[in-house]
Amino acid sequence: MAEVNLLDKLPKGKRNLNARATAKTDEHIRISREYGEQYFDGPREYGYGGYRYDGRWVPVAQDMIAHFDLKPGDRVLDVGCAKGFLVKDFMKALPGLEAFGQDISKYAMMKCEPEVIGRLHLGSGDDLPFPDNSFKAAISLNTIHNFDRAGCVRALKELQRVSGGRAFVQVDSYRTPEQKAVFEDWVLTAKFYGYPHEWIDVFKDAGYTGDYYWTIIE
Repeated sequence: MAEVNLLDKLPKGKRNLNARATAKTDEHIRISREYGEQYFDGPREYGYGGYRYDGRWVPVAQDMIAHFDLKPGDRVLDVGCAKGFLVKDFMKALPGLEAFGQDISKYAMMKCEPEVIGRLHLGSGDDLPFPDNSFKAAISLNTIHNFDRAGCVRALKELQRVSGGRAFVQVDSYRTPEQKAVFEDWVLTAKFYGYPHEWIDVFKDAGYTGDYYWTIIE
């Protein structure tokens, strides 16, 4: 288990932190947690503000392929895959790689990229419908924290189970009280979050031995 940044080549999105802090209501949180059209393609205060493919995940996929030494014919799973952008770019970065995704959003499944039709599974990340050790690697980016703490443990156990520990997760975190305050003004969907050492405790409780990194809003 090691801290490693596998998303450093992903372009940084622009966040209007002040606008989100003043506009966010319990209703925004409720609707965003439905992970439907409003969350992906509605106004920014509900989530992404438009979630469209632009190829930005290709260099990330290349780094993950190198990190896990993936070869054509290997199977990789993206838990919380949304519309399947990373799944598509895994296949683009390494022809012959068997990439699959899983997500709780029926809307995302319906709006997925054509190249990944049949490769995405609808369901919850804490109950994966795959056999033990069925993937050479499993990824979960900014998804695990959408469970409560007990759910995070279950989801990490599932990620561990299907990958044999050859996994990578990235979750919401912060290193200072100031970063924590900014994050809490911004967050919509995360139910559990904490300082890195608090996340490490969750990883240990789950028996998770894969790698990890943090999404920190500054």
